[in-house]
Amino acid sequence: MNEKKSFSRRAKDLWQYFTLYEKIWFFSILILAFVFAFLFPEEDVNGVNGKIIMVLYLLDTFLNILCELLISKQSKWNFIVSVFVELTEIAICLILSYRFATMAATLFFWLPIDILSFINWHKHPDRKEEDLTKVRKLSGWAEAAILAGIAVWTVVVGYLLSGLDIHTDLFGGNEVLETVVCYLDACVTAVGIVNGLFIFFRIREQWIAWFVDAILEGVINILSGQYVLLILKLGYLTNSTYGFIKWTRYIKERKQVDNTLF
Repeated sequence: MNEKKSFSRRAKDLWQYFTLYEKIWFFSILILAFVFAFLFPEEDVNGVNGKIIMVLYLLDTFLNILCELLISKQSKWNFIVSVFVELTEIAICLILSYRFATMAATLFFWLPIDILSFINWHKHPDRKEEDLTKVRKLSGWAEAAILAGIAVWTVVVGYLLSGLDIHTDLFGGNEVLETVVCYLDACVTAVGIVNGLFIFFRIREQWIAWFVDAILEGVINILSGQYVLLILKLGYLTNSTYGFIKWTRYIKERKQVDNTLF
């Protein structure tokens, strides 16, 4: 019979679960986010106190980098953390009255896909290390079809969003800026949905999607004056590189027969 671990033992095991690099990366991003929170405090938006908005930004950063780190370690538990990420980001979209494509995708796609992905990853543990999940790569021809789909989605959804008669204090009444963000939001949503499917099917190219997503999100954050969230995007870019290398190494080492999808 297995002895029940104490809280201190569980905490120690969790600390040892992460490598030195992963700990340094995590705390560096988190500390930078808090520094930026003091340097660039948020103003009140749509009648909501700026301090509340900043707390949501920092919570979003903490949960996102933890989730990203767990994905890079091929851990199915990233999806549990991701559920809290989605709830936080829905709250941010509602408070700021913007990025409705992202909010809809989060509510109707990301929350369900997180639950389904957790179940799917649980069914595919690595034979040698149970803490790992088997991952694979995408074939070349599928990439071109996916890029075409993203382009069509961006144009159609961006056009529909830009026609909505919804205004926010975030852009100071600049309608051109609001329209640009609508199209960027549509593109981010398309890339995000592709990324979610990649994660569900355990495909390595999800890290490339994260890379593109981070750049587009960073542009939106700059246009929206959300400078503290740029630290999160820095975390995305660095961890996506780290995750891509780890997953590629795993695929080469295992040399699985089913290591390619489509």
